[in-house]
Amino acid sequence: MTLINAVPQRQGAVGPRSAELPGGCLALAELAGHVLGRPVHHVRQHREVSEVDAGIASRAVLTGPNRAAQLAALEAPGGPVLTIGGDCGVELVPIGVARFRHGPGLGVVWFDAHADLNTAESSPSGAFHGMVLRSLFGEGDPDFAADPPLEPGRVALAGTRVLDPDERAAVDRGLVVTSVAALAGVEKLYVHVDLDVLDPAEFDGVNYPEPGGWTIPRLVAELDALAGHDVVGAGITECVGAPREVEVLTPVLEAVGRLLGQDR
Repeated sequence: MTLINAVPQRQGAVGPRSAELPGGCLALAELAGHVLGRPVHHVRQHREVSEVDAGIASRAVLTGPNRAAQLAALEAPGGPVLTIGGDCGVELVPIGVARFRHGPGLGVVWFDAHADLNTAESSPSGAFHGMVLRSLFGEGDPDFAADPPLEPGRVALAGTRVLDPDERAAVDRGLVVTSVAALAGVEKLYVHVDLDVLDPAEFDGVNYPEPGGWTIPRLVAELDALAGHDVVGAGITECVGAPREVEVLTPVLEAVGRLLGQDR
């Protein structure tokens, strides 16, 4: 039975709309609960920001109360979990927990305009949401590095169109692959959807829009194409849309629900 966790974290992001992330999270989570017919568990997150420390903005909040609340919400093993963010940094905990529980055969499909493969040293902004996938490989800042880490080659980028130089280097050395077909040795799958994978003309209620993205039908088709995998969790992040704006995402939520077994 799918659990929906609403995690309205904003401190992993910077930018003019980052303060809207908690509201967007709650709007999307409410819609998800309605579409999937499941109750929503609200994971309390602190709203204040803290100073940049060792190259990471709001480090103290991210490594302290916000992380502790997420870990507590995932303490009891159960069915698949749908995490609604907040910024992409919320994915550190559920993917890390999934890797611990399901072993090195866990794979991830990362639907995102950005690769999120920076480190504190390479990040142009200091925002952790651009470092979270690199951290899940056990690299970068040791306070964020996953242990056990994801295995190289078991994460596929999808819809990614903006990469910084260090992120391109990570792709070139095989840390991730650039198509789902190239995934190898994957036994269980986690699906991450940053809504900026969509084109702003299709849905502009995102924290960090990038031109050249997908349509909603394209995203739904790509999600449905994963139906042959054993999907153990999913996350949808970076929404800043108001309640009426997010209704257009209903087909995306339905597709994620199908992957998590809502109609089986």
